[in-house]
Amino acid sequence: MAVSEDAQTEIIVAEQVTHFESGNEMAATAAAQINYHIMGYFPITPSTEVAQYLDQMKANGLHDIQLIAADGEHGSAGICYGAAMAGARVINATSSQGFLYMLEQLPTQSGTRFPMVLNLVTRAVSGPLDIRGDHSDLYYGLNTGWVILTASTPQAVYDMNIMALKIAEHSEVRLPVIVAYDGFFTSHQKRKVQYFKENEVVQNFVGPNPNPNYPNVSDPAHPVTIGAHMGGDDLLNNHYQLSVALEKAGEVYAEVAREYAALSGREHKVLDLYRMDDAEVAVFLLNSAGESAKDTVDALRAKGIRAGLVRPNLIRPFPAEQLRQALKNVKALLVGERADSYGAQGGNLTHEIRSALQVDPDNKTIILSRIFGLGGKDFYADDAEAFFQLAMDAAAKGYAEKPFDYHGYYPGDAKDALVPVMEPLHGDAYKSGLIEVTPSEDTGLLKVKLPPLRQLTAKPHRLAPGHGACPGCGALSALELFFKGIEGDMVVLFQTGCAYVVTASYPYSSHNQTFVHNLFQNGAATLAGMVDAFYELKRRGEVQISDDITFVMVSGDGGMDIGMGATVGAALRNHKMIILEYDNEGYMNTGSQLSYSTPMGHMTSTSGVGKAQKGKKGHHKDTAQILAACNIPYVFTGAESNPQDLLQKAAKAQWYANNVGTAYGKLLCACPLNWKTSDHSGYDLVKAAVDSCFFPLYEIEQGITSITYNPELKGKRIPAVEWLKGMGKTKHLLKDEELLQNFEAEIERRWSRLKLKNESSLL
Repeated sequence: MAVSEDAQTEIIVAEQVTHFESGNEMAATAAAQINYHIMGYFPITPSTEVAQYLDQMKANGLHDIQLIAADGEHGSAGICYGAAMAGARVINATSSQGFLYMLEQLPTQSGTRFPMVLNLVTRAVSGPLDIRGDHSDLYYGLNTGWVILTASTPQAVYDMNIMALKIAEHSEVRLPVIVAYDGFFTSHQKRKVQYFKENEVVQNFVGPNPNPNYPNVSDPAHPVTIGAHMGGDDLLNNHYQLSVALEKAGEVYAEVAREYAALSGREHKVLDLYRMDDAEVAVFLLNSAGESAKDTVDALRAKGIRAGLVRPNLIRPFPAEQLRQALKNVKALLVGERADSYGAQGGNLTHEIRSALQVDPDNKTIILSRIFGLGGKDFYADDAEAFFQLAMDAAAKGYAEKPFDYHGYYPGDAKDALVPVMEPLHGDAYKSGLIEVTPSEDTGLLKVKLPPLRQLTAKPHRLAPGHGACPGCGALSALELFFKGIEGDMVVLFQTGCAYVVTASYPYSSHNQTFVHNLFQNGAATLAGMVDAFYELKRRGEVQISDDITFVMVSGDGGMDIGMGATVGAALRNHKMIILEYDNEGYMNTGSQLSYSTPMGHMTSTSGVGKAQKGKKGHHKDTAQILAACNIPYVFTGAESNPQDLLQKAAKAQWYANNVGTAYGKLLCACPLNWKTSDHSGYDLVKAAVDSCFFPLYEIEQGITSITYNPELKGKRIPAVEWLKGMGKTKHLLKDEELLQNFEAEIERRWSRLKLKNESSLL
């Protein structure tokens, strides 16, 4: 039961059920009960689960949300904005780099006043990369014009997702809303929660869109222009209106919170003030850390110390007046922040609190700032005690000796300096002298002479033992085999993905030669800059190296989706480098979500199988043909099942990369964990994919296509079903005749086209 603040009468709350669920599960539950029209999304840890849970529900017919897998977070933000302009109710979920990648789009949506809800599952921002939780992504959103709610528990995630849509669509707000909650702390940890038993309760609370006549593109009888460019006066007026609406959102939040309390029995006030009535020292914390610190407040109170805690549920608009009232009698406040505003002597919220108090001439609260918990570093009771002790010391002295600092850092010690455990290998160590590549005098095409394969095993590994790949992972063994065909020194850039994560976890590295990491979307551009800088420095005599270095970019786990723009750009510029894609048919690093390389009908965590859907819709992307259309000198496909073929292609790729321009290769690699098969069957599955012509082996050299292994001519072709039946992710395909026929027909169509290209140099 809840008690109305106005009428002081009992209100019977709606029927609810009790479960143990995580924050991501509760975000998905709220979305499903609202039954949004559209979710544009892209997988990124730790927010990915929201889309996964919604896909599972969708497969079982529990909601009608259209889930649209984007090519990257920038694309997902565009999908959501477009859907909102069409009058749809829209939701999304993202984290960290994904949030930054879509950041360009966010002010556009708020500036044109189209509501939606975005779950921001907070995570550390690169670099270097850390997938655990802090608030460095959230702080980038403070100036986007979006309303920002902060949810400290899985229960709050559910409640605020329902409240958020009502706030967003309010006729005096009409702004998109972020619901921010802590990655892994809140997103994955299960807590006791309640949610409404009937979806209708949620839908009735949210109600119909109160702005049915707000301009949208779905009404041709009333054409509109959205996003026209503005001059200074108009833009000033536009942003003033946005500011007024955002301030109004604070009042609307309080109103909606009271209404929701009457329905649920839970009220999320603008500020959660824990034992602040007579507090003399206090700590200000966001989200899960604030929940953890409540026990410390109780322990200090038991010792007679007047301690209190301030935890906001709303930070945009910033609750300045509420903070002024809450801190009237507080002598010292420590603001703990999980993100720094570098060089500003305090995080963003520290300065906003100081600004809020400065306009109150009677407030004498001493403000301290401490940056803590970056990259998911745990926050314990003794950390909270340390914060309170700093506040107590400042209150006793009447000033803060050190107003700003980091908490919990280790300055280092010379005895802990990292030292290599292996002698570096370079140059001649990787030159076998056994691989010969020569251009043909007649055609100009390359001829490769290889030794017996066993002789190349004497070449040292590019990847040292000790990586953390899953048992049976085909990516690293295929990459190592490819590297055997590369002579001399190599610099390799890995985009984010399994092969990066399992080989370069600080302070360890499995790379015996120079290795660089950059993010999904920008690997090819980064390597392009590296390559051209190397050759320019060498031309000027500033690099004293007689031989060329072979530059290789390794992508995988769907990296040829989000990174496709930079890849095509690099290919069109024809930089001297190799772009190598290991294709494991999904975003395996983040939990086996569908990518555009996932074949039609295959099951992933975001293309579930149930009564309402049957795996991924649409056929897989033919990346090799896309890169060939860029007219680069060399394109190939390869597989471990045909090692000599792969080594020949590696040698050709190196020659073209060092002498002509960009070479691109695509390797099919088994992922036993997510293909749902035994650890030892990867080689056989890749061989079956090749022999069924699902993954044909060919090369496109100087525009001329050649099939390098034809299972038909060798009498080894097998039906696609022989490949499919070896994997758990495709068992359902064997029982669906129409789906299976469609899948086989696409294999045959692509194989037939490839054979025609093989027969004619003009195709």
